[in-house]
Amino acid sequence: MITQRLAALPLAALLAVTLAACGSDESPAADTPAPTGAADEAGSAVALNDADIEFAQGMIAHHEQAIEMAEIALDPSRSASPEVSDLATRIQSAQEPEIDQMTTLLTDGGASITMDMSEGHDMSSMDGMMTVEQMDALAVATGTEFDRMWLDMMIDHHEGAITQSETVQANGSNADALALAETIITTQQAEITEMETLLEG
Repeated sequence: MITQRLAALPLAALLAVTLAACGSDESPAADTPAPTGAADEAGSAVALNDADIEFAQGMIAHHEQAIEMAEIALDPSRSASPEVSDLATRIQSAQEPEIDQMTTLLTDGGASITMDMSEGHDMSSMDGMMTVEQMDALAVATGTEFDRMWLDMMIDHHEGAITQSETVQANGSNADALALAETIITTQQAEITEMETLLEG
């Protein structure tokens, strides 16, 4: 009988029979794919596609210029209105942590923090970015002239950021990048409305 034959087998042989049965090709673990976002061959812990990377790299530079514009507005020698100064403070406070977030995203994804300029990218041609000449003119304007110039420029800047955010929403894959894009769209569209109201007043 089969039972008698198994009883006569040494313990090691019995274990081998048991393990062979457990190692069937039908084991669910054998076909389980690696989880999304698992470390790739380079050791990256975050999955990013090209759109995610381009968004984060470009938006870091974009935010840095917005913060520079905010700092100019907060310079007492510019004599900005209280409304413009308040908005500049809020923009600075919101965008500095977002830069940190995007820097961490790129680092964890094994991507460079800065865009590769050898591929023909030009930060000055990015949607909403101000030229050196525009930034120089802003830095010497004062009072009402400064307010109007700053508001016009920041509206353009915000519209560029919204365009970039909509692009990554259409083509990106990383959940954190997509969530940040949605935050940027919501926040900056509200600020555009606020700035347009200030210009009308």
